[in-house]
Amino acid sequence: MTPNSLAVRLVAGAAVWSAAALLIGGVVLSMLFRDYVERSFDDRLMVHLESLVAASEIRPDEPEHGGLVLTQPAGEPRFGRPYSGWYWQVSGPGGAMLRSRSLWDQEMTPATGPVSRGAQRANMAGPDGESLRVVSRRIRLADSDTDLTFSVGGDLSEVAGEIDRFNNTLIWALGLMVAGLLAAMLIQVHFGLLPLRRMRTALSNIRAGRSDRLAGNYPSEIKPLAEELDALLDQNEAVVERARTHVGNLAHALKTPLSVLTNEAKAGDGPLADLVDRQTALMRRQVDHYLVRARTAAATRVLGARADVGSVVDDLTRTLQKIHAERSIAVDTVCPVGLTFRGERHDLEEMVGNLLDNGCKWARTRVRVTTSGDGERLAITIDDDGPGLAEEQREQVLERGARLDESVPGSGLGLAIVRDIARLYGGDIDLDRSDLGGLRVVLTLPAAAET
Repeated sequence: MTPNSLAVRLVAGAAVWSAAALLIGGVVLSMLFRDYVERSFDDRLMVHLESLVAASEIRPDEPEHGGLVLTQPAGEPRFGRPYSGWYWQVSGPGGAMLRSRSLWDQEMTPATGPVSRGAQRANMAGPDGESLRVVSRRIRLADSDTDLTFSVGGDLSEVAGEIDRFNNTLIWALGLMVAGLLAAMLIQVHFGLLPLRRMRTALSNIRAGRSDRLAGNYPSEIKPLAEELDALLDQNEAVVERARTHVGNLAHALKTPLSVLTNEAKAGDGPLADLVDRQTALMRRQVDHYLVRARTAAATRVLGARADVGSVVDDLTRTLQKIHAERSIAVDTVCPVGLTFRGERHDLEEMVGNLLDNGCKWARTRVRVTTSGDGERLAITIDDDGPGLAEEQREQVLERGARLDESVPGSGLGLAIVRDIARLYGGDIDLDRSDLGGLRVVLTLPAAAET
């Protein structure tokens, strides 16, 4: 996934909102749990306080501690362990009257915080420096004429420990949930965007010539897009077909008057007839050249066109061997199976036919055709054992109408037309010295993907 992809946008957007929602939910859960633990701790202290009050009574015959005695021990064992963090104390006007063994020789300050259910609650430091939660209540017992303050304190580290354990568990749980949500979002985006990837594959098949329309049943959201693309392909095909028809009509409309002028000029004598004959020949070459270029320019815009190179080479080889049968020209071909040109078959026949015909015209006894490809490009190499071309002549023969030997039949447009058609398809031709002794022409063209 690239930063500018739909998948990244969808996953990133969902991840941000999910993380924010989980963070807020985690904070709320932590606050609710803290409040629950603190209230539960206060309730435990109140239970101990009420138990302490219930076990306390005044006995006038007991002079010690002002007659205050406990009829039963406190229920929490930690009240009997020094500095355990759990303490109780009963105070009178003059100070502590009774206290738990855990306080040892210390006193606990009664709570002076907010009142709830008749008891006061406050946080304070304990006798051993710990943080205490203290609950205090003023009660007058029977047979007593003074109010006594009953206080119970507990170590807040228990509350903090429970909250920390809960928060750690919550963080791990939310982290695993975020990871699970991200995985679910990635899977959802992958399957959600799968129709777009199928459409891309279908368009690639059209461009490579394996199909002529978008195939498949697409979701309702992108089905209109697929229908518009099919309509665009139909329109493109119709436009190209009209262009071909117009080019053909123009060719017939121009060639007939040119033929009439050529015949009339050949029938006459004098400078005017020679001038007309030369100019009509030049016009015919120019018309042929630009008509081929116009037709090819339209054909290169046809999506999905492809042609098998092997069959084209074999057909042209048989035809040219018949045409040059009296010279006994041997044409050898080496063409791998499955090599395909990404373009119109007629254009491939035009290019290879011109090059083969040129090779057969200049060859003494042999012409060799070799084809190769790497999946993206294909190369068609034509060698002959003719006289070849000097290096300075190779660029000259690619000019329109250039002919180095007027005794050999032809218009001088063959190599120029081949180069123009090849370049319209993004290819080119290159001339070099052949190992057969003559000319080597290498035609490079785009290759179509294998079906």
